[in-house]
Amino acid sequence: MNILNTWQLENTYADLPRQFYTRINPTPVNKPNLIIYNKELSNLIDIDLPDDKELLAQLFSGNKLPEKAKPISQAYAGHQFGHFSILGDGRAHLIGEQISANGKRYDIQFKGSGQTPYSRNGDGRAALAPMLREYIISEAMYALNIPTTRSLAVVSTGESIMRSSLMKGAILTRVASSHIRVGTFEYASKMLDSEALKNLADYAIKRHYPELTNQENPYLSFLKAVISQQAKLIASWMHVGFIHGVMNTDNMTISGETIDYGPCAFIDIFSMNKVFSSIDQNGRYEYGSQAHVAHWNLTKLAESLLPLLHENMDDALKLAEVSISGFAKEFNSAWISGMRSKLGLFNEEEDDYVLAQNLFKWMETAKADFTSTFRDLSYERLSENEIYKSPDFKKWYEVWQQRLLRNSKTTKSALILMRKHNPVIVPYNHFVEEALLAAENGDMKPFNSLLAALLNPFTLSASNESFQQSTIQPNPNYQTFCGT
Repeated sequence: MNILNTWQLENTYADLPRQFYTRINPTPVNKPNLIIYNKELSNLIDIDLPDDKELLAQLFSGNKLPEKAKPISQAYAGHQFGHFSILGDGRAHLIGEQISANGKRYDIQFKGSGQTPYSRNGDGRAALAPMLREYIISEAMYALNIPTTRSLAVVSTGESIMRSSLMKGAILTRVASSHIRVGTFEYASKMLDSEALKNLADYAIKRHYPELTNQENPYLSFLKAVISQQAKLIASWMHVGFIHGVMNTDNMTISGETIDYGPCAFIDIFSMNKVFSSIDQNGRYEYGSQAHVAHWNLTKLAESLLPLLHENMDDALKLAEVSISGFAKEFNSAWISGMRSKLGLFNEEEDDYVLAQNLFKWMETAKADFTSTFRDLSYERLSENEIYKSPDFKKWYEVWQQRLLRNSKTTKSALILMRKHNPVIVPYNHFVEEALLAAENGDMKPFNSLLAALLNPFTLSASNESFQQSTIQPNPNYQTFCGT
């Protein structure tokens, strides 16, 4: 079988004006070696590849390309920590859009595949540990039912790259609904003309929101749709304690998928102000600020779309302001809906918001583990953990029990609902770091064991029991890094 002609690739993004991208091939590497391959994802997107590590290494390194591949690197901009910059794929190549048997379109992108015109003095490469980190966290997010880009493969390059020290080089293959970002629209708005902006908007609507094409004002409807998708996405992060770590506008997709797993982490000891990212010195992207940041980012999308919203700028501003003002309602609705599921509540009561917030206040004061707390609440008998014997928790617990009595369904049904929405495990930081360190040293067994556990996060099993949070105290100085 010729693996180079088994792909069903198209390249519709390249139909946009050339200012949006540069045609450029990945830079070949000398000794590619397949580290991990996501067969389940390959089957999902209908890529039929043989079980041949050498051939797969050549393919996922970019040394050999599918016959219909026409690699490009995308241009975009972004507000990074609040400051506008002209950016682009500095180490990534979009090789094409795979069309699955059901007609769904998936971007296939190599990350770490060499220099591009947007590299900004970078080497265009990526290190093994950060690429494996993106692989395992993105697959964990998928298993948690959170919209996300996914990882198809990681290949080591056989080359060393310099970061804080010499590190093993690697290339990740990322799969996404698309790589169109808020920053793509900022780029079009600030750097190109109105016709190019319209072309981008029309393309994005056709690709992601085709039902809006015939709306009276499709660009306004598009803005509202992205706002809604992002509100739901950020709420879903909050429900599992996920901290993105670098919520720049170039890391916010218009499809509503989570993208870029650099300095991300899952919260352990709960704090609304928790920050893991080493580059977030002022806490801009802390856990409790993620909704506010999303709102800020979406205002940048709205500003970029102003020329399309109305020919009169005053009217365009009014339309944008009304749309952006709807974010809070969308987010709060998604957040409390998810919290009701996490607390086993079927019907709605006005005080449910206060009930949830009071639990968060107790967790912060008690320094409780986020995932463990919700997991423990999901069972008939509460854990004997000393933390649950405090007067403040007992007071909250009694209010919750009284609320369950007013539920529209039985307590047994409530617990079943909770176990569907409260994972028994998440990618705890110390387990992820142990797996990545072993992988860097050539041992993939810890990584594969952790990955297998994370793919079934809602059911306690032999494969994931050992990866629950234990009595080990998390490192209070633990930091995550961007990996660029």
